[in-house]
Amino acid sequence: MSENPIVSKSFAFALRTVKLCRILADEHKEYTLSRELLSSGTNIGRYVKAAVSGDSRESFVQNMGKALQQADITEYWLQLISFAQLLNENEYESIERDRKEIAKMLTNIVKTSRGKL
Repeated sequence: MSENPIVSKSFAFALRTVKLCRILADEHKEYTLSRELLSSGTNIGRYVKAAVSGDSRESFVQNMGKALQQADITEYWLQLISFAQLLNENEYESIERDRKEIAKMLTNIVKTSRGKL
């Protein structure tokens, strides 16, 4: 895996999201919410990867912004899953802590990069 912290963290979060969605589907028979979470949670890393592989600063900023947007959408799905009592409080707090860390990193990257355009 890359030495770039945001790439590594977003990839690890995507893997964690995949595992959580598998549990939601297998143990709770929850397919709709798990698909939404799977999409947004893995798209964070997808857009980060596109950003670092991009060919321009504008592309970088745009894709990092999309990654941040997906992190915000993921927050919504995690909250909904938690309030539906499909996750216990400790599980929710753990994955939400990771999501917040990534969102903060992305916010800083986007703000700093937009200033350089």
